[in-house]
Amino acid sequence: MKIRVLVVGGLVAALMLSGAYAIYDGFGDRGKVLVDLLIRSMEKLHYEPQAVDDHFSEMVFEEYLERVDYAKLFFTQEDVDNLARFRTRIDDELQNGTFEFFELSYNIFDRRRGQAKEMITELTAEPFDFELKEVYDGNPEDDAYPADEDALRQRWHQELKYRTMIRLANSLERQEKAKEEGDEDFEFKSYEELEEAARERTRKSYLEYIDRLLKEDMADYRAEYLNSVANIYDPHTGYFPPKDKEDFDIQLSGQFEGIGASLREDEGYIKVVEIIPGSASARQGELQADDKILKVAQGRDAEPVDAVGMNIDDVVKMIRGPKGSEVILTVRKIDGTTEDIAITRDVVILEETYAKSAVLHDEDGGPGIGYIHLPKFYVDFNNRNGRRAATDVAREIEKLQREDIEGIILDLRFNGGGALQDAIEMSGLFIDNGPIVQVKYRGYNPQILRDRDPSVQYDGKLIVLVNSYSASASEILAAAMQDYDRAVIVGSTSTYGKGTVQTFVDLDEFVSGGSEMKPLGQIKLTTQKFYRINGDATQLKGVVPDIIIPDEYSLIDIGEKDYEHSMAWDRIDPVSYQVWDDPVSTQVGELQALSQARIADNNTFQLIRENAERFKARQDREDYPLNLADYQAEVERLETESERYKNIRSVIEGLQVDYLSSDEDFIAADETRQKRFESWRTNLTKDIYLYEAIQIMQDMQ
Repeated sequence: MKIRVLVVGGLVAALMLSGAYAIYDGFGDRGKVLVDLLIRSMEKLHYEPQAVDDHFSEMVFEEYLERVDYAKLFFTQEDVDNLARFRTRIDDELQNGTFEFFELSYNIFDRRRGQAKEMITELTAEPFDFELKEVYDGNPEDDAYPADEDALRQRWHQELKYRTMIRLANSLERQEKAKEEGDEDFEFKSYEELEEAARERTRKSYLEYIDRLLKEDMADYRAEYLNSVANIYDPHTGYFPPKDKEDFDIQLSGQFEGIGASLREDEGYIKVVEIIPGSASARQGELQADDKILKVAQGRDAEPVDAVGMNIDDVVKMIRGPKGSEVILTVRKIDGTTEDIAITRDVVILEETYAKSAVLHDEDGGPGIGYIHLPKFYVDFNNRNGRRAATDVAREIEKLQREDIEGIILDLRFNGGGALQDAIEMSGLFIDNGPIVQVKYRGYNPQILRDRDPSVQYDGKLIVLVNSYSASASEILAAAMQDYDRAVIVGSTSTYGKGTVQTFVDLDEFVSGGSEMKPLGQIKLTTQKFYRINGDATQLKGVVPDIIIPDEYSLIDIGEKDYEHSMAWDRIDPVSYQVWDDPVSTQVGELQALSQARIADNNTFQLIRENAERFKARQDREDYPLNLADYQAEVERLETESERYKNIRSVIEGLQVDYLSSDEDFIAADETRQKRFESWRTNLTKDIYLYEAIQIMQDMQ
């Protein structure tokens, strides 16, 4: 888009002509240069620049301390009090190019991480007493820092004891299971031997963790400091230091070759954000978004490595590996249970990322319902004749129209977005030409992006199925269909709520003259915001479906609202557009009532509601027992509870999924393709949300 070139070009001109870069003539302080570039680029280009004042300073202060020591295992309250004189002075330092706060905090942390190594060795030298009625604080975010070194030692004692107890409990469980099964090859050990082995593994794991920290130098923490500044603007703005090209690309894309998952750091944990369609994780099926990775092992017989508190780059290096090798991830599910998930590393099967369709029937018979699954809005930018989501969906609609169908369900659940142009063109398949979305840069009037094709490929009944993980381009399409009153939107309480666009800026472009400063890295900046044609932002609120179906995640924060410092929702002027000739809103009230009645009478949906309450309770949990017997009882209770909800994903009697007659020869020609389709079909027959969408479609006039 031309407007983008204007804005980025304006940034370059503003920076170069400001006279600020005389410092490059022989100035050797890389840190000062980076801060200067960071602040100026965000002032000039960020969609919503912040006032760099005392309030900003306080937010940076809190953000940086949390980033460096989320678990509160290093800083004491005495340390924080020592740093507190900078609480409202960081803004001044940023403007003046000084680093007294950063340097002091780094020196304190450097000393504390060395002390931590001594504490770990000392505290794991003797057996832990697991009969005491103590508790472990698993959510230190809102707690005060340990008052002094004695309190810090106690915090470490709790941390090490808790991790040892988990290992010990797992060992005792494995031993008990081997005893019940009569495994003669199992090497049985006494409680004392198991406790010592668990304690030794904990000591080794945490000493390795400290060694990793000790290898990080001031440049690493400078990047954390700069990101603490950037993230105050919004959670998607950040600084990326120069690094190996392969690792740099991994961090930018978030996609990790081998298992196919997108990860992010979240309060001391590495959390799964997205499962990549067609990947090894997607095919294995057990790893899910919002799982927290606790440990990583290179195969079933290898010693797991603790991932809690580890830098995301280090976790990625452990997870990645050659095709065909196995990695074992120990994850904490959202309900608090822990699972070991074995994934065989593999490449993404591109065919699984493309749109595909089926015909759905229920026990009532009659015409089928067309179903299109779109994992993402894909496009091959390197091949103008390559596959595109909009073209493929058009082709699937054409094939479905040759079948006896009474409507189409377009499934955008777990679709994290992709090519904006394809979202626009795809919307045009269902409406006359008209505006689809508004895109706004700071300081410019909104740009209205339109479907310019007057033809309508499909004018029949339409449902768009979404959930809390439907994001970006998915939200644009769903919002357009809702604003045009064209389709019934069905799904979770809201979609993801990401209504912003980011641009990468290479800082080296702003360095003139000598190259002693290079490489400086890149800044990712939020430069645009999406708005619906009715004027509402998709940011934060997402798209609220016309008919809401309860799911397990309905009571917890998922999506953009889960981030701190997210940009706010707002609205701009609506644009002129013509709603659909046969608006679905005339039916929505009745459709809602019929759906709610079915859901209230459905045992599976009752279990889903119960499970949502359970997830919420687990999310709010803060204290965990350090008494072994209490812990074992709680684990058993959680596993028993979890068993109750496993039947949520059982085959639905009467739900039939058939491939299209035009696809029969294509599927039959390849045995592997047959197996993949059968697996997909089986999963669809267990999908209670899809089944309810079918009922809604049948209720539509």
